[in-house]
Amino acid sequence: MKFTKQDKEAINNIISQSSGVGITVSGAKVIRTSSRFCLGVEHGDYNGTELFGFGVDRFIWIAYKPNNTGRIRLFSCNFSGDGIIEFGLSKVPNPKSKIIGNTWGRFAYGVEYILRREGFELTEGMDAVVYGNIPGGGMSRSASLTLNLILSTLDVNGIKIESKFKIVELARAVENDYIGSPCGELDQIMILFAQEGAGVHYNPKTKSISYIPFSACGDDFRIVILDTGTVRSGLEKSTYKIRRAECEKLVGLMREAGYKINCLADIRSQKLYDKVMSQFKMQYPNLCERLNYIYHAQQRFYKMLKAWKKGDIWTVGRLFNEDGIGLRDHYKISGPQLETMCDIAREVPGVFGARMLGGGDKGAAAALVRVGSIETLKHTIEKKYPQKHPEYTDKFSIHICNLAKGVQTFDELLV
Repeated sequence: MKFTKQDKEAINNIISQSSGVGITVSGAKVIRTSSRFCLGVEHGDYNGTELFGFGVDRFIWIAYKPNNTGRIRLFSCNFSGDGIIEFGLSKVPNPKSKIIGNTWGRFAYGVEYILRREGFELTEGMDAVVYGNIPGGGMSRSASLTLNLILSTLDVNGIKIESKFKIVELARAVENDYIGSPCGELDQIMILFAQEGAGVHYNPKTKSISYIPFSACGDDFRIVILDTGTVRSGLEKSTYKIRRAECEKLVGLMREAGYKINCLADIRSQKLYDKVMSQFKMQYPNLCERLNYIYHAQQRFYKMLKAWKKGDIWTVGRLFNEDGIGLRDHYKISGPQLETMCDIAREVPGVFGARMLGGGDKGAAAALVRVGSIETLKHTIEKKYPQKHPEYTDKFSIHICNLAKGVQTFDELLV
């Protein structure tokens, strides 16, 4: 595959910025990994629900090549002030240590640590330069970066892993076991399996992937990412970690009470849901609110899939709105800037639906928008959002996105 205009801009950044720091990318390969967009169920992966989403055209690029030194040398164009991240194979900081807390290099350390822990023999070091244009929290920058680092590290060491699910497990382990982020597998699955022109439907019960083409919904809408300009430090430092613990606590309480379940997604019938709520809501109202969201999100999920297959984007948008309200009112994972973006977007004619994205608190929201209404949405956001949050006047951004393949390895080498 040849470089697109967006790829060429990224490569130019990589070449121009790397030249002054002592890393050359001449002769390097390039791997590009996408961001992701989840239509449902947000926060469903660690609760056992089915998932549906796709890759979108905001990416992380890594230009890499072996360096025959037994050392990893990495430079990020986005975090140039950090200089070169350099370490020897098998010589990385301990998992979850303070030394890794505030550097993007923790993802590279984690990849080396997890691959070695899982029995992969790493003998070849590499020089690599990273560039990304994925907007704020909610678009899975960490998952995209981790997957890219795994794939490039394996490649320079001549290691092939046939199972994509194994790569997903490795990427999740980097975040869970090394960094300490309690993420699930939604982001990694949506990116690694994403194909251009189709949505990814994942069923955890059968651990199977199926693809649903987007042709039925036509070309009359776009995904518009509304980056609030806020910065989230990481899932391990956010409300996400608290919500996950709450869900696991409720599952534990139900199991102690004799319910034969493994996750909140196992509460599927109205009868069972009503029984659980009547038994636990009085003593554990907050925990039951989390179940409230997951239960109804599952109901919406199947309606959304049916509407998507029929090309009924109005119903998809309405359910997307309802999901956002559930995340706000019952899962309580959103934030004021995210909700301002959603409130503004929902008032614009031609916006089918809007809600927050990802781990919550801060970051980005998204809207499903009729193509002819995109400019109106942009102008409305640009006028009203700074009025509500003037401190983010120069920080927020709007991105019109298309579907994209999750992982692309380019045949041509950099010169």
